[in-house]
Amino acid sequence: SIEGIDKLQISSGCGPKLFDEIASQMANDILEISSDCATEIRNAFVRGFAGLTAAENLSEVPYDCTLAPVQFAAKEDEIVACRVTIEQKNITCPRTNARLRLILLEQKQKNHVHDTLLQMADIQFEAHENMLNQKQKKNHKGKKAFKPSAQEENFARKHLESFARWLDSREGKPFTAIVDGANVAYYGLGSVNYHHISLMVKTLENMGENPLVIIPQKYAQKKFYLRQGYVQELHSSQVDVLADLEEKNQIYRVPARCLDDYYWMLSSVSRQSVSSNGANLDVPPHNEEGRWPGTRPMLITNDQMRDHKLELLDPRLFRRWSSSYIVNYDFPPLPSDRASDKEITFQPADFFSREIQGNPSNGNNHNSVWHFPVNEWDRNDRFCVRIPKI
Repeated sequence: SIEGIDKLQISSGCGPKLFDEIASQMANDILEISSDCATEIRNAFVRGFAGLTAAENLSEVPYDCTLAPVQFAAKEDEIVACRVTIEQKNITCPRTNARLRLILLEQKQKNHVHDTLLQMADIQFEAHENMLNQKQKKNHKGKKAFKPSAQEENFARKHLESFARWLDSREGKPFTAIVDGANVAYYGLGSVNYHHISLMVKTLENMGENPLVIIPQKYAQKKFYLRQGYVQELHSSQVDVLADLEEKNQIYRVPARCLDDYYWMLSSVSRQSVSSNGANLDVPPHNEEGRWPGTRPMLITNDQMRDHKLELLDPRLFRRWSSSYIVNYDFPPLPSDRASDKEITFQPADFFSREIQGNPSNGNNHNSVWHFPVNEWDRNDRFCVRIPKI
């Protein structure tokens, strides 16, 4: 047993149950470990289980060396403390055959995201309006008395609530992919290009998804101020793309002065009750359609959301939300005057969670199998620990 274990509020004094309790506490307190920590745990196992047949394949690792992944199955009674690479196809550990989970937000946490976004919308709107009034007041200096523009109470919140109600009550096929339209249209350019959005929508449809594009109202017209001193006029071919999206009800215009980010973020926690008929929209692994497994609707954006993460959720829950919904993309910029068939590469949302997790072992001689993300390792690599019942 470990000296002073009674001070750590841990009931087990030794063995696999002790490690389970320690790892469970770690899972509640931290998101990942360092490579030095993984090496320290490995070397502690080597020293602690020295002389046991179950640990004969373990050897100490120098701290200036990186653990290499081990991809073959361990023996039934073997202690495991090594680096593994989890295959996305089967989400199974090659060393222990334990299946990793995608840990999702609970419903009360989704409700928190919904309610927090409504609050953030009002706060952002008020700050934006105050900034505009200050700018106008400065421009009126020395002229006639300045009168600030009137603000409708809870303007941004009401419009975001209206979007939420529409999404939840609309009929037809449920949306399985929400596109951050401004992010996609701007990608790689200094102007808006609806051919980018058209390419994204067609690509998603070919993948078996039903996309909805979220776009600020100012960009959903033929001519608009792009930035100070520059007006953009859409090419006629882009106007046709916009008209086609509207005809197919695949685009939602965010009212002026409202932040579009909140709309695609909120859509991730909508139940889409009527269109889904209460069914779970998530896609299981090995589905017959060959679609990406994971949560739906997925959110298509390269936005890093640095302005939102601390306000929306604590770091653990924000990672749990973003890593299971956000899909990043890449493609070469397209010409502004015509459509072009280019290939989009995606970085899909996680199929299994990037956080410490314990899962049942498939063997009869084990407790939990633990997998630890390591911040210096590749995205799908984990430090794996399994202690058989010795």
